[in-house]
Amino acid sequence: MPKAIWKDKVLAESDRTIMVEGNHYFPPDTVNREFFAKSESHTFCPWKGTASYYNIQVNGQANYDAAWYYPRPSEAAKMIKDYVAFWRGVEVVP
Repeated sequence: MPKAIWKDKVLAESDRTIMVEGNHYFPPDTVNREFFAKSESHTFCPWKGTASYYNIQVNGQANYDAAWYYPRPSEAAKMIKDYVAFWRGVEVVP
């Protein structure tokens, strides 16, 4: 079952991830919200739409914009609405 890990903490774990462009997108109900804080950052993908970001906070350490999601994805990406993906050192293991 895929897990997202940073600083030895499991940020998300699910056997229902959706793979898009090589990234596991975790269902919103499988994310450990205690480690997440909303970021003001946004980026735009031509086919998925505008992404929003979370900062990850573990044991007083921050990893800024290390997780992203699409709150209002395009029709082509509607299956990942609010699903969360990771980067910036967050390890996703099978």
